[in-house]
Amino acid sequence: MTAQPDHTAVPPPVPAPAAAAQLLAQLRDDRRADTWVPAFERDWAKALEDSRHTYSLTPLHDVVRTWQLRLAAAPAVDAYMDSDRDENGFVDLADVLGAPR
Repeated sequence: MTAQPDHTAVPPPVPAPAAAAQLLAQLRDDRRADTWVPAFERDWAKALEDSRHTYSLTPLHDVVRTWQLRLAAAPAVDAYMDSDRDENGFVDLADVLGAPR
């Protein structure tokens, strides 16, 4: 009998071939398009260059997954920012730690 782990790591699903184009269309429709579209295009260009050097699609898949998660989290971030959050009770870390020695 060989020792086998009870569980194996499941790799994340591979994005569909058109996922980047669909994601870019969604980003262009978002209210943050002015900042998100150039940031996505910059990330995509870097991942494309990395893929050319490594002969791997992993950097491209990582960019698509990251931006899909950002876009999915945007409504929750908006709700938090629009809520009546009270941040007055926080203490500055410099006050807790004191002056650097």
